[in-house]
Amino acid sequence: MIGLIQNEWMKIFKRPGTYVMIAILLIATTIFGVVLKFEQNDTNFEGTKNWEQNLKQENVALQRQMEGSRSPLEKQDFKKQITINSYRIKHHIPPETSYHLWDFVNSAAELIDVAGLFTIIISAGIVASEFTWGTIKLLLIRPIMRVKILLSKYLTILLYAIFLLVILFAYSSAIGAILFGTADHSSIYLNYNNGIVSEQSMFVHMLIYYGLNSINMIMLATMAFMISAVFRNSSLAVGLSIFLMFTGTQLTELLSLKFSWAKYILFANTDLMPYFEGTPLIEGMTLSFSVVVLFAYFLLFHFLAFYVFNKRDVAA
Repeated sequence: MIGLIQNEWMKIFKRPGTYVMIAILLIATTIFGVVLKFEQNDTNFEGTKNWEQNLKQENVALQRQMEGSRSPLEKQDFKKQITINSYRIKHHIPPETSYHLWDFVNSAAELIDVAGLFTIIISAGIVASEFTWGTIKLLLIRPIMRVKILLSKYLTILLYAIFLLVILFAYSSAIGAILFGTADHSSIYLNYNNGIVSEQSMFVHMLIYYGLNSINMIMLATMAFMISAVFRNSSLAVGLSIFLMFTGTQLTELLSLKFSWAKYILFANTDLMPYFEGTPLIEGMTLSFSVVVLFAYFLLFHFLAFYVFNKRDVAA
């Protein structure tokens, strides 16, 4: 299995396009950092010795807004901010007064979609290209089970996705330190969950944040992999996956306004962050429910891919 994965990894990095993808990701991160740097230069961050009094006044205003709001989501947001402000006051943790490394790493998480786009492209072609180039016959005449061949390709996709995420995280950290500097004091993230605030290392929080935000990328890459294996068409896999990548969540949100069954749609469950910070997309949804739905889709995609790949006759 390791040998098969190494072989697939070498195939990916023999393509000039792979290095172009990595370069684009690095350039996009650099440009993003420079743009934010100019924006921060135009913003005045003023620290104050009266931050506790300011937070108390802010809580009073937020409490009034919460009482006057009719939206459950807005009330949850107001309650969250009030609770965090109260925690800061009680434990003497002043709010950040400057933009620093971890703020940029958090902002750069938006570029996970770019990494996801490149992962989808690789995923869509990793099986279909074998049929296009006719090299699938050379693979199948070897004394190796088809399941192992297909599994090695999928594991290679996961490794490539992790590789891009590590590059994004490491490079954004370096750019953030260079352009914005590190935090003035020990970086602590105040995590809000079910009305309780807890302190968390910014590094750990960013790892969790990147991990949770990559779920959509992994699921779409898996779907592209399935389409590639079933239809042997990389264009269809890329086109459909990218379309759903940018419209799936929005369409699901619209459907959720009228239909309760929208919670069973894949894109209603790919964002798990609201279960840790905020409110789920559809009322009544739970973390365990979303995990089960994601697992069901994951199994479905793989069942279709492996079943069709094993049954397909490529002798002709």
